[in-house]
Amino acid sequence: MQTSSFSSAPPGLTRRALGAGALAAVGAAALGRHTAALAAEFPSKPITVILPFPPGGMLDAVVRAMLDAASQEIGQPFVLTHRAGAGGVTGTASLTTMGEADGYTLAVMHNTVIRQPHMIKVPWDPRTDFSYVIGMAGLATGIAVATDAPWKSLADLLADAKKRPGEISWGNVGSTSINRIYAERLARAAGVKFNFIPFKGGNEQLTALIGRHLDVSGDPGFGAMAMGGKVRVLATFTEERLKRWPAVPTVKEQGYDLVIQSPFGLVAPKNLDPKISARLQTALRKGMEDPTYQRLLSDFDLAAWPMDSAAFRAYAQAQYTREKQMLDEVGFKPE
Repeated sequence: MQTSSFSSAPPGLTRRALGAGALAAVGAAALGRHTAALAAEFPSKPITVILPFPPGGMLDAVVRAMLDAASQEIGQPFVLTHRAGAGGVTGTASLTTMGEADGYTLAVMHNTVIRQPHMIKVPWDPRTDFSYVIGMAGLATGIAVATDAPWKSLADLLADAKKRPGEISWGNVGSTSINRIYAERLARAAGVKFNFIPFKGGNEQLTALIGRHLDVSGDPGFGAMAMGGKVRVLATFTEERLKRWPAVPTVKEQGYDLVIQSPFGLVAPKNLDPKISARLQTALRKGMEDPTYQRLLSDFDLAAWPMDSAAFRAYAQAQYTREKQMLDEVGFKPE
């Protein structure tokens, strides 16, 4: 006797259930074809890139130059938008509210974003809630003062700070940046106290510095001002002296073992299609070859850091752990 084609179905599995399963399978296949089609035609419209700092700063110029060149390669404009807040965290973190990625929204990622979950409670995790697209460059942090300031060296500055605790102002972009944390570590190691002042952006901070409304700047981006004779660089938080500033000692040379590594790159919301990521990486790498971008790297004392997607993600994973260790070392207690 011929048996029904459904006779081997598990108990309770009805024709309706099987039909629903078949429809789901068809739907998944259709979705897969749709996703593949979207990846194949990417990009078909402009791509937004969020810079989490105000206009006019160092990263504005550097990222814009690279994107302008990359636009020629990818065939669509990259549109740079500014979304400042929380020391450069708000704009990048906004990607985590967008769900899965389609490749049309990117943001600049830097270590303050990776550190943020260790500082305050946030509803996202930098290890899982971003698609890491490409690394761009590494920042060089310096200690700079106006050229008419009285301090000629880091030793001069620290000696004066010891005489006048809390009277000398020290600026950083944001209150939780790596540069602010290392400035506090330097002050603690030297037995001095500065009046730390957070700024929204580097341009605002340097304007205050050369206008003598701020005594010390402890951030990257000093190169152009130093070349123009508007600021004097006392020391850098780099492993070795910068090639363009061979006469400027490192903080480490002064007896304080403090070296800042501060790279940045571009990320997308989570689950970016690998084919779209590869297309973006190709265009962005081409943009990094642009002479204007290369010149700006030199002007701002940035080191090229062209990590691919996998290497950038691996860096972020490891950096998340390093950030926690650093905060534990300085005795930071999360809010």
